[in-house]
Amino acid sequence: MNIQEYISSGILESYALGEVTDAERTSVEQVLKQYPEVREELQKIEETLEKVAFASAIQPRVQVKEKIMASIAASAKKPEAKVVALTPEQPVWKYATAASIAIALFSSYMAYQYRELWKTDSLELTQIRAENQRMADDYNVVNQKLDKIQGDLSIMESTAFTKVIMKGTANDTNALASVYWNASTQEVFISIQQLKEISKENQFQLWAIVNGKPVDAGVFDLNFAGLQKMKSIKGAVAFAVTVEPRGGKENPTMETMQVIGSVINNPT
Repeated sequence: MNIQEYISSGILESYALGEVTDAERTSVEQVLKQYPEVREELQKIEETLEKVAFASAIQPRVQVKEKIMASIAASAKKPEAKVVALTPEQPVWKYATAASIAIALFSSYMAYQYRELWKTDSLELTQIRAENQRMADDYNVVNQKLDKIQGDLSIMESTAFTKVIMKGTANDTNALASVYWNASTQEVFISIQQLKEISKENQFQLWAIVNGKPVDAGVFDLNFAGLQKMKSIKGAVAFAVTVEPRGGKENPTMETMQVIGSVINNPT
C-alpha cells in the first residue's frame, strides 16, 4: 500500500468526522492497526479538528443553559428513544470516483466507436483497392485485345501478305479458312472462318506445299480469334489443313483433309 496516497485520499478526515460507511470504517481501522504512520496522521487530524471546534465555539447564554439542562432532565424520564442509524453523507472523493468511472466508460465507448469506424473505413478501402485492381486488369485485357486486333488488321491489309483462301473438301464442304503468307519474311498466319469441332485427342495441322511436297506449318485448335501465327514457310504454292493426332505428324493424313487453297499470286 502507498501510505502517502492513502493519507492524501481524504479517507482519514472522513473517518474522523464520522462520514464513512461501515465497510469503510472497518477498512480504515484495519489500516490503522497495520501502519503506525497512518495512526499518527489520524491523531493529528483529530487534534486539528478539536482545535477548530474549540476555536469556533460560542458561549451560550445562561437562559439557554438552563433550558438545555431542563430538557435533558425531561428526556431522562421519557421511554428510551429508538435509535435510528443515520446514513453518512457521501464524501467528495466518492463523487470524484463516480465521475472517473463515468469518464472511463465514456472513453471506452468512444474508443469502441472509433474502432468500428476504422474497421468500416479499412473494409471500404480494401474494396476500393480490389475494384481498382480489377479495373486495371480489365483495362490491360482490353488493351491487349485492341493491340491484337490492330496487329491482325495491319497484316490483313498489308500488300506484303498474300491471302490464300482454303475451301472445304469432301470431308466438310462448308469448311473455310485463310492463310496470310509473306513470301519475303516467310511469316504465315491462319484465320478460321468455318471448321467443325474435333475430339480433344486430335488437332488441326497446317501444311504448305513446297516443291510438290507437304511441309509442316504447325498445329492449332479452334480456341483463338483473329489470326494465329504458324511456322515460317518459304516457297509455298498451296496450303491445306488436315486432322491429325494431338501434336501433329511428320506426314499428312490425306483422308482427313478439311480445306485446301493455292497461292494465286506467289511472289517468289
